[in-house]
Amino acid sequence: MFLKVSLITAVTVVGYIIAQSRFKLSVELSMLVAGLVAAVAGGNWLPLRHIAEGSVAYIDLALIFFTATLFMNIIKTAGGLDYAVRAIMTRFGKLRAVALILLMFIMLIPGAITGSGSVSVLVSGGAVALALATMGISRQRIAAIVFLLAGLSAVAPPVSVWAMMTCAGTAIPYVGFELPLGIPVLVLGIFTVLWLGLPRSESVGDVAVSLPKVDPDVTAVRTLVPFVVVFGLVIAARVWPFDMPILGLPLVFAIGAIVAYLLNVKKVNFLNVATDTVTQLLPLLTTIIVIGIVIQMLTLTGVRGLVSYAVIAMPLWLIFSLLPITIPVSEGALGFGGAAVIGIPLIWTFNSMGVHPTIALSGLSLLWCLGDALPPSAIIGRLTVQTVGYKGSYGSFVKACAVPWVLITIVGTLMVVFSRELSFLVRV
Repeated sequence: MFLKVSLITAVTVVGYIIAQSRFKLSVELSMLVAGLVAAVAGGNWLPLRHIAEGSVAYIDLALIFFTATLFMNIIKTAGGLDYAVRAIMTRFGKLRAVALILLMFIMLIPGAITGSGSVSVLVSGGAVALALATMGISRQRIAAIVFLLAGLSAVAPPVSVWAMMTCAGTAIPYVGFELPLGIPVLVLGIFTVLWLGLPRSESVGDVAVSLPKVDPDVTAVRTLVPFVVVFGLVIAARVWPFDMPILGLPLVFAIGAIVAYLLNVKKVNFLNVATDTVTQLLPLLTTIIVIGIVIQMLTLTGVRGLVSYAVIAMPLWLIFSLLPITIPVSEGALGFGGAAVIGIPLIWTFNSMGVHPTIALSGLSLLWCLGDALPPSAIIGRLTVQTVGYKGSYGSFVKACAVPWVLITIVGTLMVVFSRELSFLVRV
């Protein structure tokens, strides 16, 4: 049985590599091909029932992606993000450090709400990049800032997809992640913008001149009230758990989207925004569906069990030593699938060895976000370069991320190693 499953694993890996290199398929299609190859190699041919079950395994995440991104797109279409960026640069442009930290929050919020760093780049990346350019920051460092903050935004609570997917596969409740995810993201985000943003490369004049003009009808109330509603509903469920009905994040974001729309009815065509949101999220939703199918195929053929056994059989010191390499590489190769294939057996192993799963998973999430700059997928990295308009080599862009990258790696790894000592951060 061990030999059979090992051969199936090898065939699966070869199928993925051939689909990527020979036929130039996308990461999502390559993963699907690998999953189907695994099923055939295991003697299951075309298991339609398992394909159907796997395709809806993460339907809850798909709903969160859509409703949260719809919410953010309504705010953007109404001019709320441009208003916020212009207000920051007009009032705090001369206080460079303060302006950088406030722009950091503009980048973090979309990804924190949607769980996708790509959405942060698409929604906030252009406006933030323009603001950073007016501060005399080079295009290379702007690309590094946007990428790193977008990656950290995907880690930040309330929605962290890597943590959610791993929790779903290990029967661990997705609760208590606010501080373990939020504190490192804020600290590392502040370090990133100050390290890359404080040195200026040219003189800065009136920073507000180059920023896009904002419609006078856009006000702070219309921009902030939808966020107050969303975060208010999330916090209310925690403060009054026995009195507040459980709405669920998709419904919370849907309510926020409706509030944002009602406050900006004259400026927003709801149907057009919803259609654009689906188009924008199609690659991400496809990834979620394919990951579910692949995990189902790997479970069916025993490959998932073999990977779990391989992880469990390793000594703990070796697992810790390999984390800075294996975790980002799994994200670069499999996207969110890295959390399902590698993260689930890791958390099982950590839990059995006394490692605190919530803290450890928070540390792993910091390492996963770095993988979005690595090939073959490099999802956020490629999108950042396009959005910012960086014309240099991709390698030079990654090199600009070096110091924050190393610090994020150290913090993420130490959170896993010293998870029991950091367990006080978990508040359930």
